[in-house]
Amino acid sequence: QVQLVESGGGLVQAGGSLGVSCAASGSIGSINSMAWYRQAPGKSREFVAGFNRDSSTNYADSVKGRFAISRDNAKNALYLQMNSLKPEDTAVYYCYAVIQNLADRIYRGYWGQGTQVSVSS
Repeated sequence: QVQLVESGGGLVQAGGSLGVSCAASGSIGSINSMAWYRQAPGKSREFVAGFNRDSSTNYADSVKGRFAISRDNAKNALYLQMNSLKPEDTAVYYCYAVIQNLADRIYRGYWGQGTQVSVSS
């Protein structure tokens, strides 16, 4: 019953900015971690940014200084602000979280359906 839904993707020119959001809903207990991944056609899914269990953050080298991850714990939401976008940032962006399902108290990894971000040159 746990679900992650991304939103906010779209088309933007190189150098522009875009924000994407992820909302978790359902029978949610504790959330161990949340992160953003992305996948371009023909390429492997790669880590972009995420929160560790201690609330520290990690960023892929390719996005450091340009992207910022944040979250709203009360809303079980995750956000990624993307600035100075480059054509190579074009990908489907996925939300991932390890969440305790209250129905059975088991922690599982969940993926959102993804949202398309396209950066034109």
